[in-house]
Amino acid sequence: MKQGSVYELEGRVALSKAIPLGIQHVLAMFLGNISPLIIISGMLQMPIETKTMLIQNSMFIAGIATLIQLYPVFKVGAGLPIVMGTSSGFIGTAKAIGAQYGYGSILGAALVGSIIEMFLGFFIKPLKKLFPPIVTSLVVVSIGLSLLPVGIKYFGGGAGASDFGSWQHLLLGTTVIISILILKQFKGFLGESSILIGIIIGYILSITLGMVDFTQVKEAAWISLPKPFAVGLEFNIEAIIAMTIMFIATTVETIGDISAIANGGLDREATDSELSGGVVADGVASFIGSIFGILPNTSFSQNVGLVAVTKVVNKFVIMTGAIFLILCGFCPKLSAVFSVMPQSVLGGAAVIMFAMIFVSGLQSLARERIDGRNGLIIALAIGIGVGIGNVPEVLDQMPTWVSNIFAQNGIIMTFVIATILNLILPKDIEEVKVSEKNIKVC
Repeated sequence: MKQGSVYELEGRVALSKAIPLGIQHVLAMFLGNISPLIIISGMLQMPIETKTMLIQNSMFIAGIATLIQLYPVFKVGAGLPIVMGTSSGFIGTAKAIGAQYGYGSILGAALVGSIIEMFLGFFIKPLKKLFPPIVTSLVVVSIGLSLLPVGIKYFGGGAGASDFGSWQHLLLGTTVIISILILKQFKGFLGESSILIGIIIGYILSITLGMVDFTQVKEAAWISLPKPFAVGLEFNIEAIIAMTIMFIATTVETIGDISAIANGGLDREATDSELSGGVVADGVASFIGSIFGILPNTSFSQNVGLVAVTKVVNKFVIMTGAIFLILCGFCPKLSAVFSVMPQSVLGGAAVIMFAMIFVSGLQSLARERIDGRNGLIIALAIGIGVGIGNVPEVLDQMPTWVSNIFAQNGIIMTFVIATILNLILPKDIEEVKVSEKNIKVC
């Protein structure tokens, strides 16, 4: 493999630089990767041994899935710096299925839904007219806006924390932000690793403030093998239908993530093969994940924001992070070191990363005309989509499946509205002239 730069997609980077930058990506997604399993296993009152094993499996599968995205095989994978992890978008549906049918039905429905997503992925090209730049840009903007409240909750110590919003948490988050801002002024390793170093500074500060309990680290095993079929799969038609709808819906978010990485990291639009391979890889990862007892996997928007901040797109760098995730899957004690980190430490970095996804979407929108027809599409898609994402109770009187899909965040609703308006609104005269000119040139 030829030598490459961290700002180039291909090429080998020195391990002394690649490993820290790869771990930076792991830190960005770690809490988001294990949170869905913690929530669902807690709701279903699973034994602590099962819960620990599933968290271990989630790290292992995230690493494997990331490698699949980085290095495509048989058109499976985008070949872009995409980091995979357990999707929080399925929490609402998983809660409903788990409460009625049990965890096995969640896994069985996820396995079937993943196959359908794989199938969808192979037909992205003929469906491409549904995803013009104006639509994908709005999805990226919506992803950034929907993640900002998540980042602020991390910043305050984590939703539900007894000391949420305490001065200690706010101090940690602010310290991380200030550290990143200072480090970004330097060129080379310090600037590229600003997120990682900022998080390390925050973590050390949290330890000095007595905010870290290392009991979980002491009790965790050094070595443990990931276990497939640790939880039996069950198949229920109602659960499968609900989960399949969510797989179709989150395909949109994956398309948005891939578009955001291409725009924010490579300054271009994503190709058909990248979109198709990325969606298929999501399905494959979720299929494998269900066998290992974890919730569906998808591209992680947190890491899209990290790419937008650092501009580090080298696949070899992300690969070192994927290997680190796999090692966490074999070494629970290593995973525990990150699990006990206060959420406010990640929050300082998350606020910046999530906001940069929004900025990336704006940059993509800036390439389009944003008055007239496009202005209406932008206004209504963001107004209704993000609005409902912030006030989900407006759908409480609708059927449960409607609420589960559209009230989880504003991304899906933004996509639906933008797509419909793009198809039905007549093009402005200027746009028609441009289209006719392009046809003549072709």
